[in-house]
Amino acid sequence: MNIQVQLLRVLQEKIFERVGGNQTIQADVRILAATNKDLRQAIARNEFREDLDYRLGVITIEIPPLRKRREDIPPLIQHFLRKYGPGRPLEVSREALDRLMKYEWPGNVRELENAIERAVVLSREEILTSKDFPCCANRPVSPSSPAGRQTLGEMVAELEKTLITQALQETKGNQSQAARLLGLTERNLRYKLKKYESVESPRTGLDHLDES
Repeated sequence: MNIQVQLLRVLQEKIFERVGGNQTIQADVRILAATNKDLRQAIARNEFREDLDYRLGVITIEIPPLRKRREDIPPLIQHFLRKYGPGRPLEVSREALDRLMKYEWPGNVRELENAIERAVVLSREEILTSKDFPCCANRPVSPSSPAGRQTLGEMVAELEKTLITQALQETKGNQSQAARLLGLTERNLRYKLKKYESVESPRTGLDHLDES
């Protein structure tokens, strides 16, 4: 929390002192911050300063998990092959690529990077195959759901839609109040409303929701 106070000072006043120094230095910088934590929950637990959250969140970009943007996997693979195997004409076999595309990647891009790095380091072949990616072989991929059965992701989506609908009904379509009830930022709520376009307020569809 002490470091958060110091960072907030840099962001607001654009000044700081070096460790062990006593000279105040002017800072002309732009801060890019990233997290996989739920900051609203961290704020509620007094683990993160709300004023720092507001100061950092001038422009927010929400990136979906890798499993929801599988089209990014092939170019990421090529990038990591060049990064960890410079000078080697490395490729990934069709079978391995298919496996990598279907895998859920709970660790997102970092897990993919680690998988590619491991394969490049341990393999002496120019074409990497499924056996070079034990992470995908030992953990479940994302098959089609059996008839009449939902995946965990589908169940979570249904629950989210239900809770959002209930919150909008309780607040008569007011997104600001609904976001507070759900423990979300308004930006997060709008993202989810866009994601679940079937969610409607008690009076109108998504295109006419009250954003006040």
